[in-house]
Amino acid sequence: MDIQYAEAQSLVKTAMALAEEGNVTVSVAVVDSHGDLVAYGRMDGATVQSGVLALAKAYTAARERIPSSELGQWAQKTGKDMGYWVDPKITGMAGGVPIRVNHQVIGGIGASGLSEEADEQLVQAALARFYS
Repeated sequence: MDIQYAEAQSLVKTAMALAEEGNVTVSVAVVDSHGDLVAYGRMDGATVQSGVLALAKAYTAARERIPSSELGQWAQKTGKDMGYWVDPKITGMAGGVPIRVNHQVIGGIGASGLSEEADEQLVQAALARFYS
């Protein structure tokens, strides 16, 4: 089962509403379980590069089934280069989290525009708010 468009779009809006509440601007991407883009938004004032990074973070989280930050930590700990995955879309930057429903990954969400840690906190908060 993959995330549906309406759900993905609502999740993007939830993340952006949280960013607005914090007076910050971000880009947010939601992908399906294979990493294909389903919904995307870039707030006014967010950089173009933040959109590229948000998509890479969401893609990584969906494909690897773990937060993108965990992949980065693993690579640092083992000394592996990100090229190990032979996939230029994979990133070890924090800010991407898998979307799980009933213990099944249905997609990934990524945000960029803040610090990596704040990006990850934002998507975690968006998931908590949306699925509560």
